Amino acid sequence: MIVEAYVDRLDTAVAAATNGAGRLELCGPGEGGLTPSPALLRDVLAAVRIPVHVMIRPRTGDFVYSADEFVAMKDGIAMVKAAGAAGVVMGITHADGTLDVARMAELIALARPLRVGIHRAFDRAPDPELAFDQVIALGIDVVLTSGHSESAEQGIPTLARLVTRAAGRTVILAGGGVRAPNVRCIIRETGVHEVHARASDPEVFAAVVRAAHSV
Repeated sequence: MIVEAYVDRLDTAVAAATNGAGRLELCGPGEGGLTPSPALLRDVLAAVRIPVHVMIRPRTGDFVYSADEFVAMKDGIAMVKAAGAAGVVMGITHADGTLDVARMAELIALARPLRVGIHRAFDRAPDPELAFDQVIALGIDVVLTSGHSESAEQGIPTLARLVTRAAGRTVILAGGGVRAPNVRCIIRETGVHEVHARASDPEVFAAVVRAAHSV
């Protein structure tokens, strides 16, 4: 069982690694996470010995990006590759919420051989089945999702279906309101092998890790 920690500071990144995180999702400050600064990325990579996946997101708000923002995402990927991180996390949609497959494919090609994850832009898609088919076709390695619900706990039925459909072709990473009291239920009822939790409070995160590993 891997518990991925959402972190946006050096101290919480170090604490999460110490408290049993199997991987970090490193973001810069901002609602939902932004591309971190080169300095933060460098410091975190120097301080931890677990894989770090890095958010590529030029601004808060929706996932419909201008040409300039798309260039900024490319620059962010280049920074992450040069720094030596393990992966990137991203997502681009059209105005109607459908995945922008063409531009995502361009970013994925640029990111390789790093691992590539899609964030909860996946959950914004109006047709979850189509979005999942597109994710598989793109070769995305990790899908962070709450099962198209407000929280992973509420999305348990959909998460279970996604795990079955994935059949090992991609990792379903259950996220959204994952806490110690509900993580066992989420794991047992969905079959996920990875969960995603905020690590802003080290004690709360450590409790999630303990609970997840007790299943």
